[in-house]
Amino acid sequence: MKGKTERLFFALAAFFLTNAIVAEFIGVKVFSLERLVGAEPVAFSLFGTGPLSLSLSAGVLLWPWVFIATDIINEYFGLRAVRFLSWAAVLAIGYAFLMIGVAILLPPADFWIWRSTPVGPLHMPEAFRAIFGQSLWIVAGSLTAFLVGQLVDVVSFHWLRRLTRGRWLAVRATGSTLISQLIDSFIVLYIAFYWGAGWSFAQVTVIALLNYAYKAGAALLLTPVLYGVHWLIDQYLGKEQAAYLIEKAAVESAVWGKLREGENA
Repeated sequence: MKGKTERLFFALAAFFLTNAIVAEFIGVKVFSLERLVGAEPVAFSLFGTGPLSLSLSAGVLLWPWVFIATDIINEYFGLRAVRFLSWAAVLAIGYAFLMIGVAILLPPADFWIWRSTPVGPLHMPEAFRAIFGQSLWIVAGSLTAFLVGQLVDVVSFHWLRRLTRGRWLAVRATGSTLISQLIDSFIVLYIAFYWGAGWSFAQVTVIALLNYAYKAGAALLLTPVLYGVHWLIDQYLGKEQAAYLIEKAAVESAVWGKLREGENA
């Protein structure tokens, strides 16, 4: 049974880390929500600034899965496991950005510099730099938002668990996601684009609100998936072992909470 538990943790950790890292790198693309559904971009004003349109960061496609993985790991393995993986993800993302920075500095091969495209010749070193060479502001915003969002998620998850006395998985899982995503969505964009890139407050706020609306909607729609994964894990581990892990995680959370309350008293 111990082997099954370890394999489950490694599988969840791999899914969590993969989605977190990929989401960081595809997040640089901002796409049109209107064109995604086959409509022309709308034009509206907010805070006296416009015209604005409905735009989202591509990273929103993966973040709901990151937070579902967080909630599942939280449910079965507790606070320390999520905090360990959160810090591991921050280090992995930071390392990835560092290695990409090194790759950008490497001198390009002559045959690779120019590529023909349907819209004309493409200078590959600049294209590579433009896509992968995210500014330090974006890196700082992404890592800060990710870490703060994860820590808020894990704390609110167990707070909601205690509040509901262990009932209603959707309340603690989806509820903690809604709270943490709200913080994550605004931190990353304000650091990366308002302070770092000089975008207008209104433009950043619109994108942040849209990102959060999407993430919140996705979290609610994925609630059945959460129950489905929960059921599959229970079948894989056996109900007795699954219940033991959940109870152990809950006790650990309660002890941690009391220690924090004692420190703040």
